[in-house]
Amino acid sequence: MSAYTPNEIMTIAAARLLTNEDVCFVGIGNPSAACNLARLTHAPKITLIYESGTLSTRPTVLPLSIGDGELCDTALTTVSVPEMFRCWLQGGRITIGFLGGAQIDRFANLNTTVVGPYDAPKVRLPGGGGAPEIASNCGQIFITMAMGTRAFVDRLPFITSFGHGKGKGDRAALGLKTKGPTKVMTDLCVLEPDPDTAELTVVSLHPGVTRDQVQAGCAWPLRFAADVAETPAATEQELSVLRDLHARTKQAHGVAA
Repeated sequence: MSAYTPNEIMTIAAARLLTNEDVCFVGIGNPSAACNLARLTHAPKITLIYESGTLSTRPTVLPLSIGDGELCDTALTTVSVPEMFRCWLQGGRITIGFLGGAQIDRFANLNTTVVGPYDAPKVRLPGGGGAPEIASNCGQIFITMAMGTRAFVDRLPFITSFGHGKGKGDRAALGLKTKGPTKVMTDLCVLEPDPDTAELTVVSLHPGVTRDQVQAGCAWPLRFAADVAETPAATEQELSVLRDLHARTKQAHGVAA
């Protein structure tokens, strides 16, 4: 078995969650890599939708942004952004939303707006884009983020995309009928919200990763499931397809491999 990087096992673990029946709203970066890995392996009939309005797109390389021409060129069709959000997203037609973020808290709320006070931030981030609506209206949300105490923080300075608020019941209290975040895939482990509290709980450790390593990457005291599983190792097929996808992308974008 070939060695693989923490980022590769994070992407592969995320891809495994998807099925042929899913209609997936895809974010740029790791979410896009995971969704297209699933499409190129075990879920060839999955429907991928990007924020720019491309429906059932089948890119041969990973897009640089939602406006990348590769998405429109390989889509079944392209609709306007207002139609995408009002008819498809708010209409309840999307089963999975794939998101990332700069910061996440213990209830899977995401920050992509500022680090530090809003009026005088240490860092001004790209903002929410369509992520707040995706987090609210997709059937469920999968999140991919590398662990680290700057990303997994005890308290967010700003909530851009609503996860589970301050705990179980907060989504329903706001009138949200979707499940919200159900999986968080990291480079070290997989987390799920506790069924009773909605607090993120480690349910699977990637091969060779210890509990201490996971805790060191998180700013709050982590909860671990009663029976923590081991994430299945990456297969040769998964690694080959993922690496070929990244290699094609680098070549297409003029980046040295």
